[in-house]
Amino acid sequence: MRLIVLLLLIPFFAYAQKSSVPRDTSYNIQSAYEKHKKNHPFIKIAGAELPKGVKEKRDVVYRTSGERELMADVFYPAKKSKGGYPGVLLIHGGGWRTGDKSLLVPLAQQLAANGYVAVAAEYRLSLEAPYPAAVHDLKQAVRWMRAHAKELKLDTTQIAVLGSSAGGQLAALLGTTGGMEKLEGEGDYKEHSSRFQAIVDIDGVLAFKHPDSSEGSMAAQWLGGSYDEATENWQEASALTHAGPETPPVLFLASSYPRFLAGRQDMIKILDQHGIYTETHHFEDAPHSFWLFHPWFEPTVNYTLTFLDKVFEQNNNKKKRKK
Repeated sequence: MRLIVLLLLIPFFAYAQKSSVPRDTSYNIQSAYEKHKKNHPFIKIAGAELPKGVKEKRDVVYRTSGERELMADVFYPAKKSKGGYPGVLLIHGGGWRTGDKSLLVPLAQQLAANGYVAVAAEYRLSLEAPYPAAVHDLKQAVRWMRAHAKELKLDTTQIAVLGSSAGGQLAALLGTTGGMEKLEGEGDYKEHSSRFQAIVDIDGVLAFKHPDSSEGSMAAQWLGGSYDEATENWQEASALTHAGPETPPVLFLASSYPRFLAGRQDMIKILDQHGIYTETHHFEDAPHSFWLFHPWFEPTVNYTLTFLDKVFEQNNNKKKRKK
């Protein structure tokens, strides 16, 4: 009898093993707080409370790959807008291995409270799938946003990508490769564009192999090996490789750690040559993950809103001139 029960359970265990997603939960708001409060005892965690006038949709499936469902948390103004609201896709950090979409929910909520459709999306991390899986996921996320523009009250001509740490690297890469078919992946909504009209890079590297870079094992795990073993991936995954005349305006927000700025000055130089607007703000003495905590949370929100309002107002003026 016992043998029969075990035999009956084998398919269940096989399915559970197949459908389970490897998770590294070492990086979260609480772990970051415990780490940084030693040197910054005054910090407080930025709370995630739904502001007045904002609606939310949690755990919305934006991509299905086999048995895997990828989800997003969506925040948007409750008030109707005739032309739709500009949008922001938010990408969390965690060394491409850990972290989850909840890390950027407080920031997404504040963006929504100020007239943006904010989508905080999960993506496949390195324990589940190596590069370029995360890029494929997130490019589908923005295509999904455009495909559901009516229900999201979204202006599809004005979408920014924002990321922090590893998410900042991904945001910069997505923003500089909008027309690169190789990185689109095999997902859905291919009739919609994956281009962005603005980039917000919060402490995210722009070049994996650079004199200022010190990326190591976590990058190697995601990119499929060390630089010598996976040179093409290390170069292709660097936003600096793709920076050029098609790159949208970029906001750089930086902590006090120089290694997270690798490639920034080179990228700014390229964008300056093409007349593309960039803006940089440093938070002196701020730790990495500063955007999760007071007193840096509000300035992060304000710098982001000021930048996006400026860029999208310029876009509106261009559209008016074309008419």
